[in-house]
Amino acid sequence: MQVLVNTANNVAGRQPWTTDVETMVRERLARFEDRLTRVEVHVVDESAPPTRQPDKRCAIEARPAGFDPVAATETAETIDQATVGALTKLVTALERTFGKTTTRKGH
Repeated sequence: MQVLVNTANNVAGRQPWTTDVETMVRERLARFEDRLTRVEVHVVDESAPPTRQPDKRCAIEARPAGFDPVAATETAETIDQATVGALTKLVTALERTFGKTTTRKGH
């Protein structure tokens, strides 16, 4: 599974943070690793003062082998919160995607 982390130019501390995000993605998606070819993470800081709205957005797209891409997006107050939220949504979406292909006894 290849993990690509892309950040906008306005995201501070990009290099150390991208390594942390890649590690987090690999840990959370470890059980799907043999089924995923690539995962792309896009992080954007949409801040525009004086807004008080959540302004950090994380979009994650996973490419399962033999399936259409699966994506999830989260907006939060911090980049870490946005990333965790998007990963949680992505795990749920992947469970649904792969769950539909497994046969269950009696169904």
